[in-house]
Amino acid sequence: MELKDHVLALEDRLVTCLRENLRIPSVRGPAREGAPYGAEVRESLDHVLKTARDLGFRTENVDGHLGWCEYGSGEEMVAVLGHLDVVPAGEGWTRDPFGGELREGRIWGRGATDDKGPTIAALFALAALRDSDLPIRRRVRLLFGCNEETGSADVKYYLAKGGQVPVMGFTPDGEYPVINGEKGIVNACFSRTYTQSGPLKLLAAQGGDAPNVVPARAWARLACSKELAARLARTTIPKVSFDEADCGLLVRAQGISAHGSTPGQGENAIGRLLLALDTLPLTGELAEAVHFLARTLGMETDGRSAGISLWDRVSGGLTLNLGVLEAGEDRMSLKINYRYPVTKDFADCGPILNEAFGKAGFTLDSQVHKPKLYIPEDSRLVSTLLQVYRSQTGLEGKAKCIGGGTYAKALPNTLAFGPVFPGDEVREHKPDEYISLSNLMKNAQIIAAAMYEMAK
Repeated sequence: MELKDHVLALEDRLVTCLRENLRIPSVRGPAREGAPYGAEVRESLDHVLKTARDLGFRTENVDGHLGWCEYGSGEEMVAVLGHLDVVPAGEGWTRDPFGGELREGRIWGRGATDDKGPTIAALFALAALRDSDLPIRRRVRLLFGCNEETGSADVKYYLAKGGQVPVMGFTPDGEYPVINGEKGIVNACFSRTYTQSGPLKLLAAQGGDAPNVVPARAWARLACSKELAARLARTTIPKVSFDEADCGLLVRAQGISAHGSTPGQGENAIGRLLLALDTLPLTGELAEAVHFLARTLGMETDGRSAGISLWDRVSGGLTLNLGVLEAGEDRMSLKINYRYPVTKDFADCGPILNEAFGKAGFTLDSQVHKPKLYIPEDSRLVSTLLQVYRSQTGLEGKAKCIGGGTYAKALPNTLAFGPVFPGDEVREHKPDEYISLSNLMKNAQIIAAAMYEMAK
């Protein structure tokens, strides 16, 4: 039997295991002893580890943070990193999000694609590799993560406890053909206090919900006389309204939402609001702050006016999104998400932006940096995964770089490989998430082949 035949022979057991695990609502919950991410996440991990033991693999539970099973021998290890935690179901489902329903050739449930389906497919792919008796010289370790959706503290814990780093590996938590680069991601929070005087004063302003989402709406309430409000209400700026209100003036800006990794696909309502406010007769330090933000950020998405416009051939340009604004009478705060190209470094942009804001009177309140990930196309890992993809699908495919981040950033020498095929309907984090039986088994076959090629 060929390796793919051994995979197909395990289809019924794979499907049963996945459906059982989908019935466990492994959304992060209150930490408990031995269950740092909640009881349901621990239950999901226990279920998979028991299945791995029943399949004959040696397993380890790393204090409920992460578990693993392993096959083979040798000092070097290759890895497949998947996760069992899921995002909340949310609204809009037409099926039970934790029912594990098999219908219409699809398995439905939160986590079916992200990431229980491909993770459990990897478990049975490992069993198929063992059953095939193909010779390998490296151990194959399958890591079952429990905290990908809310921070990847699971892998950090594993590494801190001395968990072995693979010589190469992949996570089936992205897309095909293979993602060999992920831009560095920075979330920065700035604030500043200010004074204001004169006939027009800001009372409050707000826009956006998260730094990695282009805001679709933003507004500001300003105090002024009825006469001034009536005059300013005649201001005309596309997609901005100026209306008389009890307080004086209400300014509202419209935008188009998009993901923070592709801000050019949206229109930033906060930037539009700041540009509009910059035309009004504000005074004092508030006027200086608004003018700086309008001039430095505005509706730009590439960091050009902020002095951090970077570009490379493999991943394109830096992207910047002003995602959240909160302001009152004497203080404002904002959250910015920017992503730098894979051949550049934080030092090429972070200090420049921070200095510009510092000179404008802003304080850097917090900063979270996820470094870039890049493994060149001519590396053994990338070429191996591309060869597997091409041989298993009959399709040509090229490595790609993305602005988003995947689980691969958590573990050294790891890339995102699958499970989503080009042209697939994207259902992750959406209502009625599912994985088709055909894609589930196709992923299992690809994963088995990739495990073998890395380990042989």
